[in-house]
Amino acid sequence: MTTTQQVQVATGGVCIAQSLKIPREPRSGEFDKIIRRLLETSNARAIIMFANEDDIRRVLDAAKRNNQTGHFLWVGSDSWGSKISPVIGQERVAEGAITILPKRASVDAFDRYFRSRSLSNNRRNVWFAEFWEENFNCKLGMHGKRPGSLKKCTGLEKVGRDSSYEQEGKVQFVMDAVYAMAHALHRMHRELCYGYPGLCPRMASIDGKELLSHIRAVSFNGSAGTPVVFNENGDAPGRYDIFQYQITNRSTAEYRVIGSWTNKLHLKVEAMRWKSGDPSLPPSVCSIPCRAGERKKVVKGVPCCWHCERCEGYHYQASEFTCELCPYEMRPDVNRTGCVPIPIIKLEWHSPWAVVPVFISMLGIIATSFVIVTFVRYNDTPIVRASGREMSYVLLTGIFLCYAITFLMIATPDVGVCSFRRIFLGLGMCFSYAALLTKTNRIHRIFEQGKKSVTAPRFISPASQLVITFSLISVQLLGVFVWFAVDPPHTVVDYGEQRTQDPLSARGVLKCDISDLSLICSLGYSILLMVTCTVYAIKTRGVPETFNEAKPIGFTMYTTCIIWLAFIPIFFGTSQSAERACAASVAKLTSK
Repeated sequence: MTTTQQVQVATGGVCIAQSLKIPREPRSGEFDKIIRRLLETSNARAIIMFANEDDIRRVLDAAKRNNQTGHFLWVGSDSWGSKISPVIGQERVAEGAITILPKRASVDAFDRYFRSRSLSNNRRNVWFAEFWEENFNCKLGMHGKRPGSLKKCTGLEKVGRDSSYEQEGKVQFVMDAVYAMAHALHRMHRELCYGYPGLCPRMASIDGKELLSHIRAVSFNGSAGTPVVFNENGDAPGRYDIFQYQITNRSTAEYRVIGSWTNKLHLKVEAMRWKSGDPSLPPSVCSIPCRAGERKKVVKGVPCCWHCERCEGYHYQASEFTCELCPYEMRPDVNRTGCVPIPIIKLEWHSPWAVVPVFISMLGIIATSFVIVTFVRYNDTPIVRASGREMSYVLLTGIFLCYAITFLMIATPDVGVCSFRRIFLGLGMCFSYAALLTKTNRIHRIFEQGKKSVTAPRFISPASQLVITFSLISVQLLGVFVWFAVDPPHTVVDYGEQRTQDPLSARGVLKCDISDLSLICSLGYSILLMVTCTVYAIKTRGVPETFNEAKPIGFTMYTTCIIWLAFIPIFFGTSQSAERACAASVAKLTSK
């Protein structure tokens, strides 16, 4: 069973993104399937192959069929080494492949020995005659192994002279292995059979584990002059040459030595070439680093593979793997790596929600002031006296206050502004409706008394009317002072009012801490006066035509009731906003 491993370089070593097995007898399409599996983690381009030559060739061929030439970075074991057979016809696919071979050294003594071998001095080797025929392409007598050959061996042929000869690369390791066994047996004999010639009874039945311990303990200079030792795992020190399969400018492909390993890595990075001479080191990672504001969701069992998930909403990147929710009064910064305070806003004077009420208020204040000045100028005329100038002044004061409260609603909230808002929020309406209620009540009582007798009813003088009016107003002021005692005025920042789905649009609204219920309670007394006044206006609808004051009052109260009946459900039905207080002011101005 051979394997391919898709890897990325990780801190302190190599991280395996995938580990795939190549069956001993692969079915048709098996290698194409392997390539498709490797492409599932396409950023991990380095492929380490522990496979034989045939499987290496078929993997490269599958990569070529799937148009992945130049995508994968191949790393081959010593079974690939510097062999030509796996890459013939697939030079472009294999370009840049890094392979290793055990560091080899030619043993001169073996060359001298083997070159001196002949049919006459090497009869103990039963395979030597077959080698002789194969090497010199001749036939040894009638019993030769090569019946098709016409040439007859003379026995005088010489290895290396009459045929090509190159020492097999593994000769050194075979010789060192034999010597390691010999040293181990010698050491074991000296320890167990000291001074006894041949095998002693103690070595008659050798224990394999005991012999292995002696083999691991050997230490000598090998056939090539390099030390032969074994570590605690029984492995010899690694000594390797590192090759890279490169295509030169002449379009010729060859293996070039780019480094070695002898106890540590010696690599000539400047000698490495990737994809048609590109010297830059290609990346191989299972997953690219997450951007700021994204957390890693690690793939189970593969620590170097993850998915990047953005911290959404009001969450920020608390660590490499977690997102956490910002405190309620904060929002994530632009990179979502921390939290910043949510900006605090208030109703600005240049806002359309402020400009329109201020414009209407200014018109109202100017008109009200003009009427007050006119009344003062013609204070003693019959018309002004007939209209009930005392009540008229109270009514005009209430109207003026209703217009003036708009500026308090727009002003920057603080303890002082919030205190004045509580006082004057319902006071203007209370002035107006208290005066109207007193007037309509006076008219009703006069005509009701006239039906019974000619005696005038009590408390219809101007002084009495003022006392009744200010008594009604004092109830409103008393309620406000109780409100002050129960809940002192203060400001608050409302972060829920404009807490949008996009944190960048979130704002905190600076406002006076007045709840909807408190607001309605503050206006509730004025609404009660308004309803009572409307009832009296209905009762006085039948007064004589010449007494025309009652009908305009009645018409005013009818329209005012309609406005407030529409305003209250709209006020409670809408979502919180910084402009609702101004909406209330507009409603009051409209009712005037």
